[in-house]
Amino acid sequence: MNAISDLPVTLADVEQARELLQEIIALTPIESSRALGRMTGSEVFFKCENLQRAGSFKVRGAYVRMARLSAEERARGVVAASAGNHAQGVAVAAKALGIKARIYMPVGVALPKLAATRGHGAEVVLHGFNVDESLAEAERYANESGAVFVHPFDNVDVVAGQGTIGLEILEQIPNVDTIIMGVGGGGLLAGVAVAVKARAKELGREIRVIGVQAENAAAYPPSLAADALVPLKKVSTMADGIAVGRPGQLPFSIIRELVDDVVTVSEDSLARALIFLLERSKMVVEPAGAVGVAALMEGKIENPGTTAVILSGGNIDPMLMLKVIQRGLAAAGRFMTVRMMLNDRPGSLATISRIIAESDANVTGLDHTRVGGSISMGDVSITVNLETKGHEHCEQVLTALRSEGFQPIVVH
Repeated sequence: MNAISDLPVTLADVEQARELLQEIIALTPIESSRALGRMTGSEVFFKCENLQRAGSFKVRGAYVRMARLSAEERARGVVAASAGNHAQGVAVAAKALGIKARIYMPVGVALPKLAATRGHGAEVVLHGFNVDESLAEAERYANESGAVFVHPFDNVDVVAGQGTIGLEILEQIPNVDTIIMGVGGGGLLAGVAVAVKARAKELGREIRVIGVQAENAAAYPPSLAADALVPLKKVSTMADGIAVGRPGQLPFSIIRELVDDVVTVSEDSLARALIFLLERSKMVVEPAGAVGVAALMEGKIENPGTTAVILSGGNIDPMLMLKVIQRGLAAAGRFMTVRMMLNDRPGSLATISRIIAESDANVTGLDHTRVGGSISMGDVSITVNLETKGHEHCEQVLTALRSEGFQPIVVH
């Protein structure tokens, strides 16, 4: 491992960034989670950056980067690309500094993030179908127009700004053993690692720093294994805030030296984590901000000790939340959809209803059709949405249906 002082971002850089941010950002609270603590056998705290200005940590790095622009650079304006959180951070910073901002966002970006970015005064241009395509267009525009490109993660000032979260955690939880957060391009993880590892060295103690990626958007594990940037051919995850197909070169150079591990979590575990945060912690968190909770719930992190999980953002589209809630309930065995064939005669549906009622499940929706390529004459296909009480209860319902001669198929 290289000396921390030899890395492109140092503790001094993070401390200077914190001075710049004193009057700009909120000192976000720390909340304990007894429920997650019981689940993991450790003490767990949430660093609530979902309550930060513009709804995420991104305003930290964006402001530090833009506050250090010269008068001539500010006059040229700035350009950025983002699926939402960096966009809002840049827009808020630009408004505070009196700088014109142009933001490229992917087509299909969540409407609340689009509206919020425009609401902060930035010009928004929709381009591409993912963050990487938007980034390429933003860089092209910067080269053509002379506007200053504000990269979401591959910049020393941005990394230093994000690292200020690490300093706050160490002050708010002095006995912290492990700090966990999501990773996209790597700016947050790199900045926090610099701050935490350097301060821990001064204190003569060890503090683990762990990153988490969605398994369908995990470029860091193969890149770290190869000790070189390995771009992904495809990125597909509900966690749009960390849906980055290629690590940043600067963050990668820090992460490979300082970070203890980068683990991955499934989409189902992400959905379960969001449900957990809503039900048990009363927290509205976007999928990218919940990956650390998902990793703890999946048991991906051994012996975490006193743990801080950074809830990095809370900007979630209500339509996505509806889908995620349904997926999370299904993953937890609290919602089930079954399809089966019945004889098309009076009383068949009543029999199904009786079995479900006697099994103490609740019907929330039903589709009944006689027409379809796989439906024989004299048969009817029904699809039933059920509210259930866990995986064991789901099996009880299915067993009861089978015992009466039906052949239910669970629809995922």
